[in-house]
Amino acid sequence: MSILLALDSSTETMALALTSPAGRWLFEAAGGPQASARLVPEALALLAAAGLSLADVDAIGFGRGPGAFTGLRAACAVVQGLAFGAGKPVLAIDSLMLVAEDARQQAAADGQPPLTGSVWVAMDARMGEIYAACYAWRQGVWVTEAEPALYTPASLCELWQAQAPSAVAGSALTVFAEQLAMSDRADCRVWANSRSRASALAALAAQAWDCGAQLDAAEAMPVYVRDKVAQTTAERQAVHQAERQAERP
Repeated sequence: MSILLALDSSTETMALALTSPAGRWLFEAAGGPQASARLVPEALALLAAAGLSLADVDAIGFGRGPGAFTGLRAACAVVQGLAFGAGKPVLAIDSLMLVAEDARQQAAADGQPPLTGSVWVAMDARMGEIYAACYAWRQGVWVTEAEPALYTPASLCELWQAQAPSAVAGSALTVFAEQLAMSDRADCRVWANSRSRASALAALAAQAWDCGAQLDAAEAMPVYVRDKVAQTTAERQAVHQAERQAERP
């Protein structure tokens, strides 16, 4: 068994995972603006807790996105720095696939039927939009059926009307509960909240390593599916005005 360190700060939760033949060490904390300052010390603390150094690690993984722009850049920059300094390969991990893996682990831990077949992941992308992708659990590994993309709630609903999902996971289920109307899909299994992104990160880092997905540190790049990462003041005002008008009887 290899020694793998992995970091993810693509959401408001910062997750770190370390796996080795001796065990597994996980860490989660608030991410956001704090992630860039905390990733390195927390990664080194995780290694110290396991009695390991960066030189002992076989590869370093990171959540490549899609997700929060600043968080993706922070994780990628930190992992590149660590990998360059230690001469280690990098594992680029799909941040939406983390949500699918977390749902699979939740189902197993709760004694639910195994999460087999396809599962859609729908994460709040802010600005009234959703990051979504579809994955399938096949022969013990995740495969991508629909690549991560940016949707409006209406466009995602239209897609799901054409082909109804059997399982959906992610924060968009809460943020866009009314628009997605998942309560109308009685035959669809849902996981609105993650239980342990760090545990899912550990599993996907191991999958990437076993599949031979190692990259040179120079090749590590975040995945962005949105060209525009912020609204102008005028656009924010227009959104607020539209929301106020929608609330009027």
